[in-house]
Amino acid sequence: MNKFKFKKTYFFLILVAILVLIIYINRSYSHIYKTIDSAGLKSPDRVQIYLITNNMTATKTLTYVALGDSLSAGVGADKYEESFPYLLGQYLAGNDYQITLKNHSLPGAKTADLLAELLPAAIKDNPDIITLLVGVNDVHGGVSNQEFADNYEQILKRLTVETKAGIYIINLPRLGANNLLLPPHNYRFDSRTQEFNKIIQELAAKYQIKYIDLYTYTHSLFRKPGAHYASDLFHPSAEGYKIWADLIYADLSK
Repeated sequence: MNKFKFKKTYFFLILVAILVLIIYINRSYSHIYKTIDSAGLKSPDRVQIYLITNNMTATKTLTYVALGDSLSAGVGADKYEESFPYLLGQYLAGNDYQITLKNHSLPGAKTADLLAELLPAAIKDNPDIITLLVGVNDVHGGVSNQEFADNYEQILKRLTVETKAGIYIINLPRLGANNLLLPPHNYRFDSRTQEFNKIIQELAAKYQIKYIDLYTYTHSLFRKPGAHYASDLFHPSAEGYKIWADLIYADLSK
């Protein structure tokens, strides 16, 4: 009888532990999106065209298209001039160029949305330079590896065939401070990000496009909370975007 009672108690404790684990996983998951949503971050503005020059007498011109999601839209910064595409545009302008920056980015966009809603207009702009950063919403939206790969390849096919632009692919950064992405979600999303980045890198090689490894450069820093994050602990702040712009420009200048 004692042995039977012990087994019954042991089984009960296991059930309680499983229930507690399920509750924790569900609540820690909802914590991520409640925190992001409650911050109420918006795109800094809705202007889509910016003229950037460091020298008012510069006569050379370039059209730069920033293609992507909220990260290219500058969500987390107070103004678009603090976003990484705008800062990158300033670096690209130097003293010789006037840059026309066209912002084709949409907060929340997945690769499928980019294909359907953003890509046609971006191609129509006949850009000289394109930066492409998309996929974070695919990671969090549960898009399969195969669907992501198919969509991303379609984007690259159209960009390489229908434009003469210099294309710079930026891989997916590690996003979410460790007090936002609690275990096991931090491991799961990080693993998915690395899987998608492998796909992106392979496609970049296939289409002979410059691949910029933002993930490796910023992984350690962006695991931690700090001034590089906006209030939602997910999107970069102006300081975070400045870090990105510096790293991206250093890489594409090699």
